[in-house]
Formats: sequence, structure tokens, C-alpha cells
Amino acid sequence: RWKNWCGRCEKERAKEQADSVYVPAGSCIYCGMEQETILYYYPLPGGPAGRNSIEAAKKRWFQEAVLRVETLAEDAGFSVLGCPVPPFYYRKKGWKEPVLFEAMEAALHTAAGMPDTYVHPDILRLLAPENRGRWQPRSSTVKMMAKHLLGQQAQKALARTDMVTVLLGQPHETAQQLEMTWELLEPYLPRVNRMLLYYEEQETLWDKRDGYPADRETQILETAGTDAREELQELLEVYYYEYGLVPQLVPYSRSRTAAGVEEEVEKAAKEETANETAKEADPGQLRCGKERCGGVILDYCEGFRYPKIAAGECVYMDIVSDGGKQRLLGRKSPAVAYVSPLKYLDTMVKNSYDRKVKMT
Repeated sequence: RWKNWCGRCEKERAKEQADSVYVPAGSCIYCGMEQETILYYYPLPGGPAGRNSIEAAKKRWFQEAVLRVETLAEDAGFSVLGCPVPPFYYRKKGWKEPVLFEAMEAALHTAAGMPDTYVHPDILRLLAPENRGRWQPRSSTVKMMAKHLLGQQAQKALARTDMVTVLLGQPHETAQQLEMTWELLEPYLPRVNRMLLYYEEQETLWDKRDGYPADRETQILETAGTDAREELQELLEVYYYEYGLVPQLVPYSRSRTAAGVEEEVEKAAKEETANETAKEADPGQLRCGKERCGGVILDYCEGFRYPKIAAGECVYMDIVSDGGKQRLLGRKSPAVAYVSPLKYLDTMVKNSYDRKVKMT
């Protein structure tokens, strides 16, 4: 009966066929593309005296330890799934690392699509060090969440101050960090008039071993970083060409000088303990200098660098989600808004838990 149809009927039939196209679970209903999904492993909420304190991953000895997966949010441009990890895997027995690893793998395979993972530090510490890298989120996922959080916080911060501060982390990741910085800040750069960028400069330490002449000094400690000032200037030229912005480069300072560490190593060499002291010698904690930071602060560092934050509206974006930074920042600058992907996920868990409590 469809052999001879008019143009109007042809359009209606084409529309019906398009509506019947199969769209896999976890995909966008408009374009059929898979939506980004994050699976977050977190400690089961509830204090020692609460009802959750006696929950375990399995009820009987012959069962497998199972972690359930539940939906936390789907309205943030990406889907977030939660996987609560109870304190015990059976009765009141603590988790064994292989059992926990297998349970986490099984929970990951039950989620639709190809989700990325975030793991709470308390759960990550239960895993063997060689297995922790398996659960680190992809850089694209970190970037996606950072964009989402900046979209909520950056506008208000830049409305009162026109400054951006970037705290670079490991030197070998500088290019990747600068690429992410450009993608995160580009929508807000027309409002920025000053950009401050802290980086790690070269620091070489030497050891004069006992009995060796001065011209046979041997470098036994690796450099703490690479003085990439010229390289950084080349990578940052795009800010000037596109927005007339010249980033100010400032190296981190150290709480202990290289000369002081060299004296300790030389002294230890005379005492025939050079090798042990060389391993323990800390070149000093990296810290921000006297330059004032403010506006939007992007932190890629593994530890807190104690930036001097100017008064006014400010948002501190911790890209690596180090919980210790939040505590130290709260003591040093309690008025500064701290945001991170992990804190965002913890907030979603708390909101979901509160909704369940209200429904009961």
C-alpha cells in the first residue's frame, strides 16, 4: 500500500522509521552518542553507631562479595553512578585486597557503557600500591568535571577580580597541564587581565664522596625539576596572540635550600653514611612565593604549595583532588571556595543519602 504515496506521507513514514531507531542504554536520545559515565567508589555512609556499621558485602560464607551500583545524578551533562563500599566484606572481617579488587571489577562490568572511575582515598588505601593506578580517572574525565565545576564558579569569581593563577605540578606533565589549562580557561580569558603561573625550576644537588678528588664529583640526586622557562614562554605565546595576555612566570621557592642539603650530604659522606642520607635528603618543600594569587586558581600539584591569596572573590580549583589541601586551605584562607572533582562527587553522595533519609 506504500507503493504510491504523496510527499506528506513519505515524510511521516521517514519520521516513524527514525523514531524506531535503536538507541543503546546510557546514550543521548537526540544524537545516539554514548553519554560520559563516572562510577564513584566511596565508603558506605553511616557512623560506628549507625545501622550501616554492621553491613557487609556478603551475608553468607559461600556467597561472593558483591558491591551494588546505583545512580547518583544524570542531569549534569554526564551520568554519575555510585558504588558504596561497606566497611566489611563478611560479618566484621575487614576487606582483603584481592577480594576488594575483584568486587570492584565486577561492579564496573555491571555498569552500562564504558564508565570511568573515581575512588575515594579511604577505599584506595585498601588496595595494593601496584593496583591503584588501575582506578585513576582518565585525563579527559578530569577535564570534563573541571569544566563543569568552573562553569558554576568562575563567572562569579572573575566578575570581581580579573586574575587567573595556575600552579603547575610535575615538570614532565607541563605540556599536558598547559593544554588542559587553555581548554578550561579559554571561555573566560576575555575577562582576564592578569595571569600568574608558578612552575618548578631546576635544582641540582651534588655529593662529594670521601676519597674522591674535587674534579670527580658525582651527581647522585636527580634534579627536582626542569627549568623550562623558555619552553613555557613558547607554549604561552598563544595567550598573547589571541587575547593580548602575557602570563607572569614565577618559580616555586623551597623551604630548604640546595646548599643546605649539599652540606648535609658532604657531612654524611665523611661518616660513611652517604648513601642512606642521600636517599633521605629532602631538597625541601616547594612553596609559592610572595606574589599574590587570586581569581580562579588552578592547582595541578600533588601537595599544598601555600599560595598567598589576595582578598576578594576567589575559587580554588584542585584538579588532583587532594583532600589535605582542603584542610590546609580552610585553616589558611577559610573564605576561599574550594572545589574539586572528588568533593563534587562526595556532595552528590551526601545529597542522594539525604533524599533517601527523607523518603523513609
